[in-house]
Amino acid sequence: MSLLAASKLSVHFGGVKAVQEVSFTVREGEVFSIVGPNGAGKTTIFNLVSRIYDTTHGSIVFAGQDITQIATHKVAELGIARTFQNTELFERETVLNNLLIGCHIHRKTSLLEELFFLPSVKRQELKFREAVEDVIDLLDLQSYRDKIIGSLPYGVRKMVEIARALCTRPKLLLLDEPSSGLNPEETEDLSFWLEDINQDLGITIIMVEHDMNLVSQASHRVMALADGQLITIGSPQEVQSHPQVLRAYLGD
Repeated sequence: MSLLAASKLSVHFGGVKAVQEVSFTVREGEVFSIVGPNGAGKTTIFNLVSRIYDTTHGSIVFAGQDITQIATHKVAELGIARTFQNTELFERETVLNNLLIGCHIHRKTSLLEELFFLPSVKRQELKFREAVEDVIDLLDLQSYRDKIIGSLPYGVRKMVEIARALCTRPKLLLLDEPSSGLNPEETEDLSFWLEDINQDLGITIIMVEHDMNLVSQASHRVMALADGQLITIGSPQEVQSHPQVLRAYLGD
């Protein structure tokens, strides 16, 4: 069963055709990676799915609902969360507070209830705190819980951003170059966490990634792009050995 279906996605910026007629489906429960050289249109597709960009042509269906034209702020409520190539965190807040912000979309209490901190607000806050602590334990962030984001190493910040995305309780997690800036040991840890997120939490993952070792370890299927166009979709081994993929990376 497909969780996400993109049909003939195209986006043009003036005369630049960033994505051209790209169609793909992502099955529920899989890790689906998007690879390609710089400028292939990988992050552009993420921006289309998360509704940062409007499509020029084509459609996107998520969990049976056409989301091609929905408002950007509704995306997280539907169950889609994402990270960015460069971390987008509140630098002067603690790790804990950054993760609690991820729970905000599930807030059910009114402004009046929160002003008087009624029992319903307290129960809700305790539930959010428990959810955040579960994510902290999952990603081994216990020692950073009360640290200010701006004081943390880059690799830890990357994991905090993934953790905040998980706190929104997504059905689909979009990871934009999660291994970028990580050392080999951190990248290896990331591969195990991706497996836990996918298998233990049951979250479907779409990952844009340049590290082909990580792609091979973590992915069920891979889509290769070049110059905004689809080359092929298949297993990691099939895609890495595809002649057009090799040509796109290495040239003729």
